[in-house]
Amino acid sequence: MAYYLGIDGGGTKTRCALGDETKTLATAVTGGSNVIRLGEATARESLHASVLEACATAKVRPDQIHRVCIGAAGAARPEIASKIKNILAEVTPAAIEVVGDMVIALEAAFGTGPGVIVVAGTGSIVYGRDASGRTARAGGWGFAISDEGSGHWIGKQAVSAILRARDSGQETALASLILQAWSLHDLVDLVEAANATPPPDFPRLFPVVMKAAAERDSMARGLLADAGSQLAGLTAKVVTGLMPNSPHAPVAMTGSVFRQSAEVRQVFYNCLHARFPGIVVRNELVEPVDGALALARRAGKSKAG
Repeated sequence: MAYYLGIDGGGTKTRCALGDETKTLATAVTGGSNVIRLGEATARESLHASVLEACATAKVRPDQIHRVCIGAAGAARPEIASKIKNILAEVTPAAIEVVGDMVIALEAAFGTGPGVIVVAGTGSIVYGRDASGRTARAGGWGFAISDEGSGHWIGKQAVSAILRARDSGQETALASLILQAWSLHDLVDLVEAANATPPPDFPRLFPVVMKAAAERDSMARGLLADAGSQLAGLTAKVVTGLMPNSPHAPVAMTGSVFRQSAEVRQVFYNCLHARFPGIVVRNELVEPVDGALALARRAGKSKAG
């Protein structure tokens, strides 16, 4: 019996799925394992824990795993891919493939077919493939300069919006909620925290923005609407780039921002349909870890064949 392991190494959570040739036997969820954002030590702890938990649940030894596929941000950088591979090699002797997080998400949504996947979690990226196999991407250039519409981006924009309002002498309910979330006393503390090195946990502010939006705070609602619009803009670039080979390539969504915010999803949908009438946007959100497991199986069978 061959066993395969798929891993989605996110910035906030690590999801692991262990399966045989046909079915998933166990899953595990641990903390974030993004090496770039969190460092090698934290990534190691989360990755080891996820693999060992999945193995324990399935009653499969790590040395019985045939092949592993992990999707991770920054995988295109050889030094990052090498670190991730070495970390996983510490717990299993299996063959290990490291690919971009958008690759496993695209696989989970469309298999080998054409389509566009929009990832909006801690970070963001849009990635698509046309009917001939040609790919295109937009965004995803890192939290400091890109990742529009992501949890990090929303949190960072929220702090900026609060300070702009302060410059105009305006009060906002969002300010007090953010100060509370970061255990700060006033806006002076907020400025210091926001400009700290390393940067603060901006994604942690995304649920705060959603809470304020639910209480009809106009600034918070505007931030969520802007996130949906930004994500639609990135998607439009990829859809346009793939035309005319796949003018009607379907679009799928994944990530905590889409999962948790109906407002972001609705604005994203509306903006995209305004630009491309008739485009198919799937309502069901994708689980990228399923794509990682599928890729591990495919590579294992291909090598065996």
